[in-house]
Amino acid sequence: MHNIAYSRLGDLQKSFSLYRKVPWWDHILEPDSDFVFRWHRIFLVTCLIALFVDPLYFYLPFIGAPGCMQFNLGLGIVVTFFRTIVDLFSMFHMLMKFRTAFVAPNSRVFGRGDLVKDPTAIAMRYLKKDFVIDLAATLPLPQIVIWFVLPALKNPTATHANHTLALIVLIQYAPRLFVIFPLNRRINKTTGSIAKTAWAGAAYNLLLYLLASHIIGAAWYVASIQRQDECWKIECRKEMNTTHSPSCKPFFLDCDSLNEPERKAWLRITHVLTKCDALNDDKNFQFGMFADAFTAEVASTNFIEKYFYCLWFGLKSLSSYGQNLATSTSSGEILFSILICSMGLVLFSHLIGQVQGYLQSTSARLEEWRVKRRDTEEWMRHRQLPIHLQDRVRRFVQYKWIATRGVDEESILRSLPLDLRRQIQRHLSLALVRRVPFFAQMDAQLLDAICERLVQSLNTKDTFITREGDPVNEMLFIIRGQLESSTTNGGRSGFFNSITLRPGDFCGEELLTWALVPSPSISLPSSTRTVKSLTEVEAFALRAEDLKFVASQFKRLHSKKLQHAFRYYSHQWRTWGSCFIQAAWRRYVKRKLAMELARQEELYYATMMDQEYSHGSEMEGEEGGGGGGGGETSGTKNTTKKKSPHLGITMLASKFAANTRRGLHQKSLALVSDVSSLKMPKLFKPEEPDFSAFRDHS
Repeated sequence: MHNIAYSRLGDLQKSFSLYRKVPWWDHILEPDSDFVFRWHRIFLVTCLIALFVDPLYFYLPFIGAPGCMQFNLGLGIVVTFFRTIVDLFSMFHMLMKFRTAFVAPNSRVFGRGDLVKDPTAIAMRYLKKDFVIDLAATLPLPQIVIWFVLPALKNPTATHANHTLALIVLIQYAPRLFVIFPLNRRINKTTGSIAKTAWAGAAYNLLLYLLASHIIGAAWYVASIQRQDECWKIECRKEMNTTHSPSCKPFFLDCDSLNEPERKAWLRITHVLTKCDALNDDKNFQFGMFADAFTAEVASTNFIEKYFYCLWFGLKSLSSYGQNLATSTSSGEILFSILICSMGLVLFSHLIGQVQGYLQSTSARLEEWRVKRRDTEEWMRHRQLPIHLQDRVRRFVQYKWIATRGVDEESILRSLPLDLRRQIQRHLSLALVRRVPFFAQMDAQLLDAICERLVQSLNTKDTFITREGDPVNEMLFIIRGQLESSTTNGGRSGFFNSITLRPGDFCGEELLTWALVPSPSISLPSSTRTVKSLTEVEAFALRAEDLKFVASQFKRLHSKKLQHAFRYYSHQWRTWGSCFIQAAWRRYVKRKLAMELARQEELYYATMMDQEYSHGSEMEGEEGGGGGGGGETSGTKNTTKKKSPHLGITMLASKFAANTRRGLHQKSLALVSDVSSLKMPKLFKPEEPDFSAFRDHS
C-alpha cells in the first residue's frame, strides 16, 4: 500500500513539474478570456495609432527652396520610430492568433460550442483565413523604402522618393484599415459596445471622424506637392527645348543641387518659377483645389502649422461634402473630390447618427421622466385635485427622481443571480443597516438574509407612513430624515404620546411581534401609533412576508438577547413601559394614601375614646364626692355600670382599625400577586393599563 501511494505521489509530482516546465508561449489562450479581451482593446488603440501615423509620411516632402523639393529627415525618423513600435504590436497580435483557440463550427448547436486547442489546427485555420491580411498590414514597407531602397538607388531624388513612398503607404493602408473591422466586431460581440459610457462612445466616433479628416488633409498635401512637381517638370521640359543656356535639368528640381553653380545661373534666367506660381494670373497651369497649399505657403512652412492647416482642410471638406472645393479639369483631381464628397456624406451621417444615439441614451431616462411628469400634471388637472395635493405629488416625483434617477433597482436586482444579488445588497445596505442598534446585535448570516430582502422606501415631508389602527405591512428602518410617531392609546381621551424617530430608529415593530408568533393569524397586526414624516425620509423597508420568512428560517431571531434589544430600542415598548410604571406609581400612591387615612382614622377614634374616658372619670368623681362616702358597695356598683359602655366603644374602634389595616394589606397582597402571576409571552406587549381605574376623584 505504501509503495502504491508513493508511486502515485511521484506521478503527481512529475506531472506537476512537467506542467511547470511548459513555457508561456506554448499555452493555448481561450478566445473569451480576460487577457484576450484586454488585448483586443489595446490592439484596437494600436491600430488607430497606426492609421494616424501612416499619413504622416505624406508630410515628409516640402518646398525647401525656390524651384526645388527635399525631405524632412527629422520628421522621417520620428515617424519611423512610432511606426516600428506599432508594427511590433501587430507582430505580437499575429503570434497570439497562432496560440488562441477557436470554436469548432460544427459544435455550435447549443451554447458556446467546443474549443479547438490543437496548435496545428489553430495554425492551419489562421493561415487559411486572416494570415495574409495581417502580414500585409504588419510588414514595415515604408521603413524599408526610406532607409534601404532609396539610398541604394544610383540617383535618388525627392520626387521619386515622394511618389514611391506615397504609393507604398496607400497600398498598405487598405489591409491596415481592414484589420480594424473584424476586431471592432469582436469587441462589440463580447461587450456589446466599444465604449463603456455614452460620452466615451460619442468621443470615439468623433475621434474616427477626425482621423478621416487627418487622412484627407495628408492626402491633399502630398497631392499638392506632386501637382507642383508636375508643373515644374512640364515647364522644365519646355525650357530644355529652347536655345538659351543654361537650360533646365531634372536634377535642378532637387534641393541637393542648391550649391551647384550651374543651377544658380539657371535660377537667375529661368521662367519656370513664375509660370508655376499659383498666384500668377496667367493661369498657365491649373492648380485647382491644390492652389491653397501654395498661396497660403503651406508647402514651405514648418510641420506644426502645416499639419493643422491640412487637418482643417480635411475637416472642412468632409463636413461640407466637398462643396467648397474649386477643382480643375484634371481627372485625378475630380476623382479625389468625388471621394471627399462621398466620404463626407457617409462619415458625417454616421457621426451624427452615432453621437445622437449615444447622447440620447444618456438623456433617455430624463426624457422618460419628463413625459411621466407631464402625464401626471395632465391627470391632476383632469381630476381637479386640490392645490396642496398637487404640490405633494410634484414634490414626491421630484424627490424620487433625485434619489433614483429613474432607475428601477428592484427589477435590475431580480434579473441577477442569487449570489451576486446577495453581494450587491450586502454592499449597498450592510453599513447602513448596522447603524440600526437592533440589527447591530445580529450575526452575519441573519444580516445577509435581512439585507437581501430590504427594499428602498422614499417619503416626502408630511406623508403619513401609517395611521393608528391601520394594518402594518412593513417595518421601516430610517436612513435619512425624521419621523414623528404618536399614539392616543386607541382614541382614549386625555392620552397622547409623541416621539421623534431619527436615523437609526425603526417603526412598525408590531410586525415583528406578529412574525415571531409560532402560528400567527393571517390578518396583519394593527398599528398602535401614527407615523408621519417631518422631512424627506429615505429608509429601508422590510415587508411582512419577507420578515415572516426570515423569522421562520432563522431561529436566531427568537433569542432572548435580540428580544431584549428589540424591547429596549422599540419606542412602542418604551411607551408601554413608561405607562406601566406610571400606573404602578399611581397604585402605590393610592395605597399609601389609603393606609395614611386608615392610620389617621385609628388615631382619631383613639383620641375620641380617650376624651370620653377622661370625661367619664370626671363625672364619676363629682358623683362620689356628692354622696359623702356613704355606701361603698353601692358606689362601686355604680362606677362599674358607668365604665362598661366606654370600654366597649374603645374595643369596637380598635377592631375596626385592625380590620381596615388587614383589608388594605390583603388588597395590596392581591394586587402584587396579580401582577406577579401575570404570564407574559416572550414578545407580546401586554394590554395597556387603564388609567381611569386609578383616577383621583376630587
